[in-house]
Amino acid sequence: MSAVVIIGSQWGDEGKGRIIDLLSNHVDMVVRFQGGDNAGHTVVLGDKKFKLHLIPSGILYPDVICVIGNGVVINPEVLIAELDDLEKKGINISNLRISCNAHLVMPYHIVLDKAGEHRLGKSKIGTTHKGIGPVYEDKASRSGIRIQDLLDPKIFRTKLEESLKFKNAVIEKVYNMEPLDLEEIFTKYRKYADRIEKYIVDTSFLTNKAINENKKVLFEGAQGTLLDIDHGTYPFVTSSSTISGGVCIGAGVGPGRIDEAIAITKAYVTRVGSGPFPTEEEGDIGNYLRKKGVEYGTTTGRPRRCGWLDIVALKYSVMINSIDSIVITKLDVLSGLKNIKICTGYKHGGKIYSSLPPHQTILHKCEPIYEEFKGWDEDISTVNNFGELPENARSYIEKIEGMLKVPVSLISVGAERSRIIVRDESLVQRLFKQKRRSALTV
Repeated sequence: MSAVVIIGSQWGDEGKGRIIDLLSNHVDMVVRFQGGDNAGHTVVLGDKKFKLHLIPSGILYPDVICVIGNGVVINPEVLIAELDDLEKKGINISNLRISCNAHLVMPYHIVLDKAGEHRLGKSKIGTTHKGIGPVYEDKASRSGIRIQDLLDPKIFRTKLEESLKFKNAVIEKVYNMEPLDLEEIFTKYRKYADRIEKYIVDTSFLTNKAINENKKVLFEGAQGTLLDIDHGTYPFVTSSSTISGGVCIGAGVGPGRIDEAIAITKAYVTRVGSGPFPTEEEGDIGNYLRKKGVEYGTTTGRPRRCGWLDIVALKYSVMINSIDSIVITKLDVLSGLKNIKICTGYKHGGKIYSSLPPHQTILHKCEPIYEEFKGWDEDISTVNNFGELPENARSYIEKIEGMLKVPVSLISVGAERSRIIVRDESLVQRLFKQKRRSALTV
């Protein structure tokens, strides 16, 4: 087995970075295939915490090639700040590769993102104000500026001039704001080009070559399935394809090259921003999960909305992504709760829904149907064997497996690398037959 994709099965923030970091110990290449710096992966190494927004989590291993694919939109200022921070912390960044076809986040994208959200008022999407939507708009309208354009000053200036004519007209006449200065942007981005030029390659060719050579490749998703531009809770979604199929577009590999899809699933559910959330708990339970789970956005710092596990939504994710196995994260957060609930269906207008309803209005107004389980009081953060978990914790995991008909392969019981229970040894061996290196220490 050579190529594996890791995706989030909920509304993002499932703990993908922590699991990707763990599995990076066994692979040759990690490829990020969509999104921008609106995503955030947090990895804890000892007493140090790394917050990664654009660079794949595998960068913490010195001999893993880390690829930012063509489907990612890149703010070079953020990228360079991330590179500088990693270097200061003693991390080798020479193995980074950036797709020449990735699109650039420009200053006007950020201005228009913020202004557009403000104009929507109560109807706002809840974006991160990182300019992600506007840059994907330009990409779709064939007016975007790509990473490779930075390497030719004449082409870059021409494209920037054309873009600013329209963008400044919108900024001035629609939003009544000051226009952006062409020379200032041009000079700044030319400096960015000098800093990142050595990392820019055709990453599609590089990735396919690695697979042809039977090297182990891990595809890293950002956000989550329910934020997918096509299959998520539109319009309260991100602007890229977050599902496993997005790998083909965002990394430039054919569907037959993907061997296995793994879904990262939090033991409960969180969401940032606006949009439907059937199992949201706004009272004591929500506050408990938020506080104990430290549920605040890696990118924005915003408090996350919290609620019970939603099997209806998870079944949808399993179907859309062709999921082979599931990783449960933050099981330890549920310790101390007397009772735990799982949503098994929705009720609306006298009708019961066992799958996601076809109409957004129903999802906004539906009432969750719960199955209740007894909780556990024991601290499970040091448990490293499934059989040593409290009986009620084991029953919770087994119930999830039964409902989804998909095995739970790994269980995270803490933020550190070592706080993992391997449920399915055969799966780990099948994916990555032998450990390649010792974990990085910093």
